[in-house]
Amino acid sequence: MYFELRHLRTIRAIHDCGGLARAADMLNMTQSALSHQVKGLEEQAGVELFVRRSKPLKLSAAGQRMLRLADKVLPEVEALEDEFRALRAGKTGRLHITLECHACFDWLFPVLEKFRHAWPDVDVDIRAGLAFDAFPALDREEVDLVITSNPTDLPGVVFNPLFDYHPTLVASSANPLAGKSAITAEDLRDQVLITYPVSRDKLDVFTELLTPAKVEPRGHRQAELTAVILMLVGSNRGVSVLPDWVLRGVRDNPDYALRPLAGNPSKRLYAATRSEDATQPYMAHFLRLGRTEAVKLQRG
Repeated sequence: MYFELRHLRTIRAIHDCGGLARAADMLNMTQSALSHQVKGLEEQAGVELFVRRSKPLKLSAAGQRMLRLADKVLPEVEALEDEFRALRAGKTGRLHITLECHACFDWLFPVLEKFRHAWPDVDVDIRAGLAFDAFPALDREEVDLVITSNPTDLPGVVFNPLFDYHPTLVASSANPLAGKSAITAEDLRDQVLITYPVSRDKLDVFTELLTPAKVEPRGHRQAELTAVILMLVGSNRGVSVLPDWVLRGVRDNPDYALRPLAGNPSKRLYAATRSEDATQPYMAHFLRLGRTEAVKLQRG
């Protein structure tokens, strides 16, 4: 059989909209034309792609398989289209970045590697030294983008959502906390806590768990690198709380135990930009790449 990209877009639109009428509006075509396209596609496939007796309209098992193909192929095609549009635009600009998220370099570097190919004339730099004075630096135009999980109401600043994550405890499998189903603040009272060397108001373990409960850990140790934190945790020198996607490499390692925090709080990472920069084509492309790369990290 022969598939076209429009067939994949059709499957995705009908699944997202739950019916032909809304999907036809999304695809800028008549419902009759869309129905004819679906009928032809099913005749070509030799199977029904939809369960027509359901409301909203649902995909059949065969339709679900085609949707998985659409979810795999279309983002790659759309990313390529973005890159070609960016190359045709040929615009220059500046993208100086600072991070309040100490763990985010694993996510950021693959994004920047793709970005530089699409926008070779954009001046890209990471201003790590400004991390603790990020928003005043953004206002003074010393940086153009701040990666943060703590949005605030600032005039002239737009917080563009990137991806959600869950702060997760990682402990040695020999630690008593490995036997817990979820971690409370009290569970950390007799533990040595290992964190990045940043202020408490930028650490999820304090903002989401310890500070509200007015609990202090038995000890607090700091380490610059994620690999060092995991080495110390694996040696049962302490425990840590890190974003779930950072821990993808030790999910199946028997030396470690990963446990959710009580209530399984969800956090969101943002890219903060000045309002006038938010619609720049290269900025929009960076944000799109950032979200795509985040999905890959979270899937491991």
